Amino acid sequence: MPMQLGRRQFLQSMAAAGASLSLGSSLLAAESEKKAPFKISLAQWSLHRTIRSGKLDNLDFAKTAKEQCGIEAIEYVNQFFKDKAKDEKYLAEMNMRANDLGVKQVLIMVDGEGALGDADEAKRKKAVENHYKWAEAAKTLGGHSIRVNAQSSGSYEEQIKRAADGLAQLSEFAKGLGLNVIVENHGGLSSNGAWLAEVMKTVDMENCGTLPDFGNFRVSKDEMYDRYKGVNELMPYAKAVSAKSHNFNAEGLETNTDYFKMMDIVVNKHGYHGYVGVEWEGGSPDEIEGIILTRKLLERCAEKLSA
Repeated sequence: MPMQLGRRQFLQSMAAAGASLSLGSSLLAAESEKKAPFKISLAQWSLHRTIRSGKLDNLDFAKTAKEQCGIEAIEYVNQFFKDKAKDEKYLAEMNMRANDLGVKQVLIMVDGEGALGDADEAKRKKAVENHYKWAEAAKTLGGHSIRVNAQSSGSYEEQIKRAADGLAQLSEFAKGLGLNVIVENHGGLSSNGAWLAEVMKTVDMENCGTLPDFGNFRVSKDEMYDRYKGVNELMPYAKAVSAKSHNFNAEGLETNTDYFKMMDIVVNKHGYHGYVGVEWEGGSPDEIEGIILTRKLLERCAEKLSA
């Protein structure tokens, strides 16, 4: 009996030890697989000078993003393939090149298709319809959204009503495609965080949201809206974020925006874990280097947020 009891105890202790080792391995695996606090994408506008000079074709954007900038998700700007929204062959080529590289096509930024908050109801409806083709193109490319503007005119309250009407019409169309319509703070009242947040509340649709941009808070020539306040007001509706950058110091910090403070608002305060798009707009250094500096700063933010 003593020998049998000892053997039983031995087997029990071994089983407990195995369970402990297994639990430890699982915890280590979970720790190693811990997700980054957010994902990084590249806004095509960061390369607008290179593209406009003819040195970079839209079809090579995915390749440049991955191989030169170290970024595997991209955000297109419609003006760089303006006449291709309905060109199935061209869109298929975009898909093939991105897929071959393992690059995710996140969204299309749409400009120049009319004011979604136009005071003239017929013009507003026409602007909405002008955006349809870009929503369909984004769907074809596997994106989650089209980024639009909430341009309008009239009083503060009138512009809320008009912009909300146009956005609601477009969002209803996009809903059928499984897409979001997201609005960037992009000048005028749209750069007033409280105003744009009120527009979102008025639309009140799940697929209509915002794309807070760190730098676009100039309401008028003489008025700048506080960027941290604005981003904080827009984050409850955010489905993408734009990390605007203009200038870096010797420590690799952006001189206009405290990225650590801003990303704390984005991630910790609002629980956002989606794509943050690098959008370099500076004149020096060159576009590739500016993009890389911005990416590295975001990576530093991610490391701090993960600590």
